[in-house]
Amino acid sequence: MTSADPASGQGSASPAGPADTSETTRHHDAAPGPPGERGNPGSTGSRAAAGTTATATATDRPAPAGSPAGAPVAGTGSEARRPSAGEALFASSQGRFYAILMALLVAFFLVSNISATKVISFGPIVTDGGAFLFPLAYIAGGVISEIYGFAAARKAILVGFGVQIVAALTFYAVMIAPPGPGYEHQAAFEAVLGFYPRILLASVAGFLVGQLLNSFIIVRIKRRFGERHLWARLSGSTVAGQFLDTLIFCTVAFAGIIPGADFISYVLFGFVYKCAVEFLLLPVTYAVVNTLKRHEPTYRQHG
Repeated sequence: MTSADPASGQGSASPAGPADTSETTRHHDAAPGPPGERGNPGSTGSRAAAGTTATATATDRPAPAGSPAGAPVAGTGSEARRPSAGEALFASSQGRFYAILMALLVAFFLVSNISATKVISFGPIVTDGGAFLFPLAYIAGGVISEIYGFAAARKAILVGFGVQIVAALTFYAVMIAPPGPGYEHQAAFEAVLGFYPRILLASVAGFLVGQLLNSFIIVRIKRRFGERHLWARLSGSTVAGQFLDTLIFCTVAFAGIIPGADFISYVLFGFVYKCAVEFLLLPVTYAVVNTLKRHEPTYRQHG
């Protein structure tokens, strides 16, 4: 062994003995340095504990405000927690397909309202021209609610409401404008696209109440059961939303205009027909929803 000379730093020979024991004792009695510092006997364990703590902190970091429950936190990589089947996931309204679905919802609503100016009958069955396309507006609204959530669906519904108001005011301005020389279809234009305050009020009131209720039910059930029971969300929302929509529209637009028996037939057939169309199209709706969940990048990212 060599012993240290504090003055010169040179070593001199000395026999092995108690000096070895005291040297060992001095090393072990020294105050421990910070975790991970060289010479600290617990540094290896401390580094491992620190690594474990860092991993746990990154994994357990709370999601940003507004993120769906159970959504992995950006930046945690493969350590991010995956959602369970009971957690509700929603994509961002900035996602790839949201604008397309909103455009479809608005188009279905606008065209249905124009078509609804004509009352049609099939034997004892009385309805309006909007029955052909209007159920698809509810399907589009349901898909938006399922994929993007209530706030995104409400935004699309309000956009549809605004577009309908703009269309009605535009049709009215064109209708009252003087016809040009040789234009012989003023009466036909007024019959189809004329501004009917009662019809417009009935349409937008029924649409707002029915669609918002439809979206609320879908999101409420999804938050309760997560990704399970899609059929319950779509079916329950359809019955509630379509019933209020049909009742409000028919009452405001045609109460006192269509005779009593025909009015009841009008309301019942409109409700049953719209629900039946949506139920028959449930397999298609399922396919659309599942396809969007697989291909909507923000839904996959959150999920």
